[in-house]
Amino acid sequence: MNSDMLLAAAEALPEPRAHAPAKPATVLVGYGAVEELTRFATDPRWAVHVPGHPVEVRRAIEHAVRRGERAYVHVCGGSNAEPRGVTEGFELVREGLDGVVAAVGATLDPVLRATAGLDLTVLYAATVRPFDQVGLRTAVLAADHADVVLVEPGQPGLSARHVAETLVHVPHRLLALGGADGTDGPDEAALARAVRDFLR
Repeated sequence: MNSDMLLAAAEALPEPRAHAPAKPATVLVGYGAVEELTRFATDPRWAVHVPGHPVEVRRAIEHAVRRGERAYVHVCGGSNAEPRGVTEGFELVREGLDGVVAAVGATLDPVLRATAGLDLTVLYAATVRPFDQVGLRTAVLAADHADVVLVEPGQPGLSARHVAETLVHVPHRLLALGGADGTDGPDEAALARAVRDFLR
């Protein structure tokens, strides 16, 4: 368990104030609550953040409070070594031509290790709703093969529908991976095997 992730969430949540802003935010934080993540990810009224580092946890909560958002922040048990996700869409981490791997939250470091030596573009997102269609489509069209691997915490395929809608006019293949039994992320060795088998 990564207590730094929980501590970051606790520190970033604002104290109740007597004079609330004109548009108060509703920010809910779930720790490892994959069922809740699934529920909020299917509700278009909510922004959904899946930060992969304590700095990203603070940033997601603080931004939601400033904007008066309805936001759900999913805090994982693990974290990436370095904070990313400065933008709300997909961030380009590594370029490649054989396909695209989209890693969400704390799955990024395992994805980078599992795909080391493969000629793949790796994207990272700390926010899954709204879904960055432009970022994904741009990366897929830049690759030689429209093969997409989606790696998310929780149940496999959380954002699969959004990938399909984004690439509706692009013939593509999709492999959606999640945590075993709904946990926060896939086993690294299993991830490496699954990606290599998919790309054969």
